[in-house]
Amino acid sequence: MPHVLVFDSGIGGTSVLSHLKCAMPMVQYTYVMDNELLPYGLQSQETIKSRLTALLNWIERSAKQVDVIVIACNTASTYALETARQHTNIPIVGVVPAIKPAAETTLKKHIGLLATPATSKNTYTANLISTFASECQVDIYHSTTLVNIAEHYYWHNEMQAELLQTELQRLNICNELDRLVLGCTHFPIIKNHLQNYFSHKVELVDSGAAIARRVQHLLKNKLDQSGNVEARLVHWYATASDKIEQAAGVKSLKLVS
Repeated sequence: MPHVLVFDSGIGGTSVLSHLKCAMPMVQYTYVMDNELLPYGLQSQETIKSRLTALLNWIERSAKQVDVIVIACNTASTYALETARQHTNIPIVGVVPAIKPAAETTLKKHIGLLATPATSKNTYTANLISTFASECQVDIYHSTTLVNIAEHYYWHNEMQAELLQTELQRLNICNELDRLVLGCTHFPIIKNHLQNYFSHKVELVDSGAAIARRVQHLLKNKLDQSGNVEARLVHWYATASDKIEQAAGVKSLKLVS
């Protein structure tokens, strides 16, 4: 039975997990959230590298027999993906802003990137834009408030509508762009609410489906061998499970380098 581990600072990675489960329901999934340091968008590059190294050490010590690791966090992927790959032979799939598909499909040659401060300002993202969107105008917006809104919405099934309205007004996203890249995996969780805010036609673009296709490709041989198996329960871990009110079934995990 193939085993995929999904990692994020909080529940943002569940937006990727949903695509994975839809494409490969028979796979065993483990979801690890480092909510002790939520949000990663406010952490330093060295801190995130250290946490990913600690995650890999935990996987090795616990003998989880993981087939693929998905770093379902744009900030962690753009900051530390290559470093993480140097510490393990397990294939690692990162999530990076979907600049390329946005640039390829825009009709106005005008796109936006909505991300955390760390993702929006780092060199990796700048290289994505220069490589794949050099012929487009790219407006960049960053928010950690939206991360917190998404976390609250996920755990409480309650949208903080006034706070969302205030934050989107602060961001003042240009009404001339026709593609907005959701460069944080938390943001698709509130995608419908974001979409409802815009009075003009703008397509919200994220990487979830592309990540699922990549993992499916990596697991092709094992998927062929597994046949039709009933979907399994996700194993949940958190570095600060005491902060989760609905923590039933979420196991505590300490990340130590």
